[in-house]
Amino acid sequence: MTTFVDRVVIHASAGDGGNGCASVHREKFKPLGGPDGGNGGRGGDVIVVVDPSVTTLLPIHHRPHQRAASGKPGQGSHRHGATGADVVISVPDGTVVREAVSGDQRDGAEDGRILADLVGAGTTYVLARGGRGGLGNAALASPRRKAPGFALLGEPGEHRDVVLELKTVADVALVGYPSAGKSSLIAAMSAARPKIADYPFTTLVPNLGVVAAGDTVFTVADVPGLIPGASEGRGLGLEFLRHVERCSVLVHVIDCAALEVDREPLADLDVIEAELAAYGGLADRPRLVALNKIDVPDGRVVADMVTPLLADRGLRAIPVSAMSREGLRELTFAMAELVAEHRRAAGPVTAPRIVLNPVAVDDTGFDVSADVDPGSGEPCYRVTGERPERWVRQTDFSNDEAVGYLADRLARLGVEQALLAAGAKAGSMVVIGTGDRAVVFDWEPTVTAGSGDAHGPRGRDERLAGS
Repeated sequence: MTTFVDRVVIHASAGDGGNGCASVHREKFKPLGGPDGGNGGRGGDVIVVVDPSVTTLLPIHHRPHQRAASGKPGQGSHRHGATGADVVISVPDGTVVREAVSGDQRDGAEDGRILADLVGAGTTYVLARGGRGGLGNAALASPRRKAPGFALLGEPGEHRDVVLELKTVADVALVGYPSAGKSSLIAAMSAARPKIADYPFTTLVPNLGVVAAGDTVFTVADVPGLIPGASEGRGLGLEFLRHVERCSVLVHVIDCAALEVDREPLADLDVIEAELAAYGGLADRPRLVALNKIDVPDGRVVADMVTPLLADRGLRAIPVSAMSREGLRELTFAMAELVAEHRRAAGPVTAPRIVLNPVAVDDTGFDVSADVDPGSGEPCYRVTGERPERWVRQTDFSNDEAVGYLADRLARLGVEQALLAAGAKAGSMVVIGTGDRAVVFDWEPTVTAGSGDAHGPRGRDERLAGS
């Protein structure tokens, strides 16, 4: 038996970038071969892509931790490291990617903002981007630094916790009480063969069927488990109400034989409408009412009695029988008319969106602020910004030349001037970055590493050492 899963929390870890290589070309009779260290390879991405053959998030539910391969380090003789393999996760059409709220990541936890809405075969979104590979010393060579004795480290890959939520992509949603005959109607109108029985909650997953009415072809889904209190979590309704959101037409399936169990058709309709209203966002959808089971005793009498009352509410009611197929043609064409009207109003269908990455981040700026070190209580100066934080992650602090290169980059960016303007002095504690990736050092005003001039208070000082 295949279990239907429509919400999972996934922990995506992209691959780390490979380290660059510091190497010098050595060959007989060529004592000054020069640097030949290759660049490290980029880390692999974690990507989700819409696959029409996938109908559930169950495979991801069983493997919520997804990690891409890291890039390989560079080597001598200008050999670049291999790129890490991507992890491609196939998801059903209609999957929504949301931020996972920090803290409780269990199913049922509150979800954050929407990151991507994946509709259309092939639509792609990168959950976590792989880290860039570090530059080898061959790429770092310059007229001023002819033979760098260092290379840059690869950047760590992104780590993200996200929620994948499936919302069924269908034109028409059949809503109603359990055992109202929604699955039977889909089986009668289409080639779908859902499980059907004479007890409540037979349907445990949304069923989809493709229906043709004249030139209009559309999909119909039944939404199971709606009972009083469904929008508050009772029964199965809350789990499946999200599948109504994408549907353009709502069809109430009313059980005309419900009088036998002391339920009235109009009362059933009011209950379901109350649950839809409590869920929200569905007031603008056109409605139809299918008065089902007119083939049973007294079913037709109930349908004839209820039809004018529904007309007074502005609802079109169509008596049908899923068993004898009476009224199905009229119901099918009524659905098709509303679907066609919605499609005309919506305009032409656009091609599937390829969502490769979020909007590019401007990494040209940085901020310097006075702060207090929580560990020692001493004053410090914190530097934040995409570019300086990335440079710190790329630096091998065990190599003095690499530390000097970082000092050069920070000085050219204007960090040194900003620290002086903020009140930093020689020996002040400076923190670059936040969290566990922060680097702390005692700051000394520097000059360009590799030059013979001394502009700082202590001359050519390259003691930018992480602690």
